Amino acid sequence: MATTKAAASTPRAQDPRHAADSHERIRVHGARVNNLKDVSVDLPKRRLTVFTGVSGSGKSSLVFGTVAAESQRLINETYSAFVQGFMPSLARPDVDVLEGLTTAIIVDQERMGANPRSTVGTATDANAMLRILFSRLGKPHIGPPQAFSFNVASISGAGAVTLEKGGRTTKERRSFSITGGMCPRCEGRGAVSDFDLTALYDDTKSLNEGALTIPGYTMDGWYGRIYRGCGWFDPDKPIKKFTKKELDALLYKEATKIKIEGINLTYLGLIPQIQKSFLAKDREAMQPHIRAFVDRAITFTECPDCEGTRLTEGARSSKIKGVNIADLCAMQISDLAQWVRDLDEPSVAPLLDTLRNTLDSFVDIGLGYLSLDRPAGTLSGGEAQRTKLIRHLGSSLTDITYVFDEPTIGLHPHDIERMNNLLIALRDKGNTVLVVEHKPEAIAIADHVVDLGPRAGTDGGEIVFEGTVDELRAADTLTGRHLDDRASVKESVRDSVAALEIRGASTHNLRDVDVDIPLGVLVVVTGVAGSGKSSLIHGSVAPRDGVVAIDQGAIKGSRRSNPATYTGLLDPIRKAFAKANGVKPALFSANSEGACPNCNGAGVIYSDLAMMAGVATPCEVCEGKRFQAEVLDYTFGGKDISEVLGLSVAAAEQFFADGDAKLPAAHKILSRLVDVGLGYIKVGQPLTTLSGGERQRLKLATHMGEKGDIYILDEPTTGLHLADVEQLLGLLDRLVDSGKSVIVIEHHQAVMAHADWIIDLGPGAGHDGGAVVFEGTPADLVADASTLTGRHLADYVGA
Repeated sequence: MATTKAAASTPRAQDPRHAADSHERIRVHGARVNNLKDVSVDLPKRRLTVFTGVSGSGKSSLVFGTVAAESQRLINETYSAFVQGFMPSLARPDVDVLEGLTTAIIVDQERMGANPRSTVGTATDANAMLRILFSRLGKPHIGPPQAFSFNVASISGAGAVTLEKGGRTTKERRSFSITGGMCPRCEGRGAVSDFDLTALYDDTKSLNEGALTIPGYTMDGWYGRIYRGCGWFDPDKPIKKFTKKELDALLYKEATKIKIEGINLTYLGLIPQIQKSFLAKDREAMQPHIRAFVDRAITFTECPDCEGTRLTEGARSSKIKGVNIADLCAMQISDLAQWVRDLDEPSVAPLLDTLRNTLDSFVDIGLGYLSLDRPAGTLSGGEAQRTKLIRHLGSSLTDITYVFDEPTIGLHPHDIERMNNLLIALRDKGNTVLVVEHKPEAIAIADHVVDLGPRAGTDGGEIVFEGTVDELRAADTLTGRHLDDRASVKESVRDSVAALEIRGASTHNLRDVDVDIPLGVLVVVTGVAGSGKSSLIHGSVAPRDGVVAIDQGAIKGSRRSNPATYTGLLDPIRKAFAKANGVKPALFSANSEGACPNCNGAGVIYSDLAMMAGVATPCEVCEGKRFQAEVLDYTFGGKDISEVLGLSVAAAEQFFADGDAKLPAAHKILSRLVDVGLGYIKVGQPLTTLSGGERQRLKLATHMGEKGDIYILDEPTTGLHLADVEQLLGLLDRLVDSGKSVIVIEHHQAVMAHADWIIDLGPGAGHDGGAVVFEGTPADLVADASTLTGRHLADYVGA
């Protein structure tokens, strides 16, 4: 018996720690999400771990798709089945063992919702606190907090209600009223839509002479029959000679039933007809010629009633210290923080403390140049990510797992230092910080590095290195080899052929900027976040003719979208299959007539299990191929349509290059995809499985096919590994050498060093920026070293 006791106590003698202290690591074993190949890794808790690797190597699949997803699923499971029914159902990630998880808070780079009523203030609760402040201290007092909200409309009503009391039915008169702050004219949007009538018709012509310039509105079809037979105006009279009544009937008449030549038809004025047929659609979903018409014909002007503030006159009349809530929301946040600090009101002290902390967090995180009334949809990816981070900065919670997706996106080297300090502060509070990152400056602060690779897609999904940053430098991995890469400043730069003149640019914070952008060369526009780069280029250059602008907006796509559908590659392929087999092109679309009838072309069958995660099983009829069996009997160049969609981009490029399957239209699109480094992805791979960097490059390849002489690229290095940046620079050089002008808005020093001409904005952000502080070659900028960018570029190239 004594022996047993001694044996039992031996382990405790060897490990004096408490049992609860033995869970020091997050253990992942056998992860197979997306392209991960049975990955096993131990992540230290309360440390900062950075995940590196080329775009598409499996970083997000491991961090977001496995660790963070399982943490969130387990938290959701602690709620009752009733509550879970209202929450998104999450499937358990494909992994054998996940141990030691803590609560995960995800701070990703998804752009904020583009709801026109969503602003920086509403997204961070700063507006909610200001509304309470005005409802308590504002003079005159106009009502509760909702009276200052541009999302709440004022409404009132009265009437009789029937009640049953004690077995008797009685009628009572009831009235109600809600005082909201929404401007009734623009419905809280701050802008009203206005039609430019000159874009709808040429008033010197009559309708029969083709006065209408709206796409699809000709006098040869039904529209002509309706306009000739309605009788409200003369189709042979020039529009400028119409009476007021005739013009009103043409433009604004509501739906009216009429009979023409014995046929019942509906007449609708031009403007309601355009609103119904064009404006009801998402702008992105419109055909290019219709989108161009809508952009030309409809202008959004500041609401004249609320002067763009979105608020009612009553909400603007209530003031604290002579300032109303609209004025405060329009202030730069750094100035607003000072105003709140100067406000001494003991009756609302706790509210003021919280508001001060929130506003100070904006300044600490480098977003002090924003204003609370800035629409959330206009924030860049990096700004949106830092805005989401604000609510976590002052939190007292510890032992949380914070998961970041490239937090340095959109940050100038000067701001990266500040972001690094924030990540370290979160770790030092006792939290586990997991960061997916490419920038060497951000990798440098890691306690632990996990490098995935060796390449992307099917060639990735393995852990090729684990250890410290110094060990990574010595490791023979793609990241290790490129970690200390430093581009040198160009020896010689190209000479410009002409210049694009910008005069008096004053969008947002720009201060009447005059600048000449050289054409025929590679121009990089840089400066700290909020200095006015995007305002200058997207405001003054992008709207011009012959300009192709590629912004940071995310690609929207479902499981049914893939690189072939997104790039337009599928159209020539479908037509080639149809021509070769003498059938309709629609048969070769899994979203149309060729779809497998059992799974409707999805390739999988979904089973909805209410609050449990739904299950997707491969379709038994088409075996996941998505097409009807008879469609797969048709071939082109020896392959059926599902085999073509299963090819990698590089293999498809060779397949359509020559021989029986020669198809120049498809080959051209595939060559662009190979050019941007996407040769490894499959032609029919769902867009939902592509990483952020892959989607960015897919978008770049698609826009490169558009006709234009000037290309604008907004931070094209987003999501790109150091090794991929070299390939991007080669692509930019080829564009310039082919006679195009390329303007890049960028913070990456390798791109700056490679430029022919640099325009640096600053000197700071918000009202401290908005001026051109340097123009010249990269070598001149390094030699000058008077601007923030110049100093960081000089450090980077070792000057």
